[in-house]
Amino acid sequence: MAIERTLAIIKPDAVADGNVGGIVGMIEASGLRILGMRMVRLTVPQAQAFYAIHAQRPFFEGLVAFMTSGPVVVLALEGEDAVASWRGLMGPTDSTKAGPDTVRGRYGEDVSRNAVHGSDAVQTAAVEIPFFFPTCQLI
Repeated sequence: MAIERTLAIIKPDAVADGNVGGIVGMIEASGLRILGMRMVRLTVPQAQAFYAIHAQRPFFEGLVAFMTSGPVVVLALEGEDAVASWRGLMGPTDSTKAGPDTVRGRYGEDVSRNAVHGSDAVQTAAVEIPFFFPTCQLI
């Protein structure tokens, strides 16, 4: 197994519902190390840039509107197989299909309001992490 880095975002629904502490607790209990964490309020241009890969998809405008509807908490995580570990802890995109031991099963509502985001590959994380954290800001 390799030590990797990945990005996690606690989405506006989970922040508004007061679930940041519970989600951070799950991350820490999983053995992933938090290298950086901060709360931000994305602007429309920032959300459009971050999710640009989805720009041609029908859900893009709704996604941008949702991600700019309130503050989010962004985290840079590190650990053995961090991408797969975080994705496993998140659970399926559709929260209604996620188990109670996953973040989305515990804190998500459905496929859109699903509490968290995670990088889907090491290469994606290498782009997503610097979007929110210049390297000098990570421990």
